[in-house]
Amino acid sequence: MKPQPDARLERILATLALVIIAVISLGNVVVRYVTNVSFAFTEEISVFLLVVLTFAGAAVALRRNRHVRISLLERALPKGPRRALIVFQGLAGATVLGLILWFGAKLTLEEYQWQTQSPGLGVPQWWYLVWLPVLASLLLLRQIQQTLDRLRGKLNDES
Repeated sequence: MKPQPDARLERILATLALVIIAVISLGNVVVRYVTNVSFAFTEEISVFLLVVLTFAGAAVALRRNRHVRISLLERALPKGPRRALIVFQGLAGATVLGLILWFGAKLTLEEYQWQTQSPGLGVPQWWYLVWLPVLASLLLLRQIQQTLDRLRGKLNDES
């Protein structure tokens, strides 16, 4: 059995996000039960951390070649056309992630310039948004790594 490619940074980030979500949600439930008032910040922080968790999990799945795709055509093709299809898939994924990176960076810059405040905590909105291009960059790196690994035959596409 081949060892799985690692995405340690993303695994740590996803774990931290999940633990923090669980802790603040539990804390909010306990406080609401005891005082009949809930913390205002928990929803804002939880939504942000869910986005981080989603991007980090997607990066781990990309690195380990575990994203869902229909590989019937891919398995049926001879080696040359299969490689072309893998390149096409990699370029399509990289294009989408490049667009997320570009527009995420543009939105973050606009929010920074406009000095928009978040609705719950009143912190600068760009503090949350800056993670969109950062995590999209990480996903783009993992997309490139996965495509190169698949072209080299290092990843098992049968799973």
